[in-house]
Amino acid sequence: MTGTRVHTLRTKHRRAALRTAAFMSPWLIGFAVFFAYPLLSTVYFSFTRYDGFRPPVLNGLDNWSYVFSDYPMFWPAMRNTLWLVVVMVSCRVVFGLGVGLLVTRIKTGAGVFRTLFYLPCLAPPVAATLAFVFLLNPGTGPVNTLLSEVGLPAPGWFTDADWSKPALTALALWGIGDLMVVFMAALLDVPKEQYEAAELDGAGAWARLRHITLPNISPIILFAVVTGVIQAMQYYTQPLVAGKVAAGVIGGSGQQFEPGYPDKSTLTLPQVVYNLGFQRFDYGTACVVALVLFALSMACTALLMRRRGGLIGADA
Repeated sequence: MTGTRVHTLRTKHRRAALRTAAFMSPWLIGFAVFFAYPLLSTVYFSFTRYDGFRPPVLNGLDNWSYVFSDYPMFWPAMRNTLWLVVVMVSCRVVFGLGVGLLVTRIKTGAGVFRTLFYLPCLAPPVAATLAFVFLLNPGTGPVNTLLSEVGLPAPGWFTDADWSKPALTALALWGIGDLMVVFMAALLDVPKEQYEAAELDGAGAWARLRHITLPNISPIILFAVVTGVIQAMQYYTQPLVAGKVAAGVIGGSGQQFEPGYPDKSTLTLPQVVYNLGFQRFDYGTACVVALVLFALSMACTALLMRRRGGLIGADA
């Protein structure tokens, strides 16, 4: 009887495991085909000399040594990407939260303001970048014209290496509508009773924001920061288009362009991957940069998740 009972339990466990695997099979297949296999292939190709036409040939750590020691575009792209992660993501979260707080407190015409703030994020990235480059044109742009008329210095924006990344940050803040909507939904869900109790205790606006608003919306802040970091790590279209237009390179297909104008200040790691893999056909070296970008994204995300208490308050 004991042996029969054990065999029956094993059969039930096996059937339960097969049933669970059957339900999970769509995810398992998708994970294996679209994540595990490409990741392992990227790791393999990073140790090979491969141009996409001839079979890959193992070359050890040559690609890794070239990227970290001899490739002139890697470290500028790394610095620019980290700058965008720290500065642009922080500004977007703070500005998005501020706009969300402002719109939720408007009593008249709130729908109009929500629409006005949200519309820019619907603009295609290429069109929005083109518009910003022409608006911030140092010679004929209306922004510099207005600054000159009021006696303020007129920066070079996308033609100046010191101002190109702040200009990209301004472009990102212009399309803040997506974060505004997320923060508005979280702010409207904060219990009003807590605000009323705090007002009765004499708490001011800053105390209510610090001790009521931020702890209640802390998961949304963490979500905004993590997704913002991932998006900044994948930042490609806007800096590439801005650099090409500012450099006067707006031709059609077949025209070679080294990204990063001016002076590599708009160069990002995704641009380096594209330049190496699809312009120079050096897939092995491109895989090295792609793996560095992947590791950097995972490390930043893990750090944010582990330090979320310090990021969003001790009560989170």
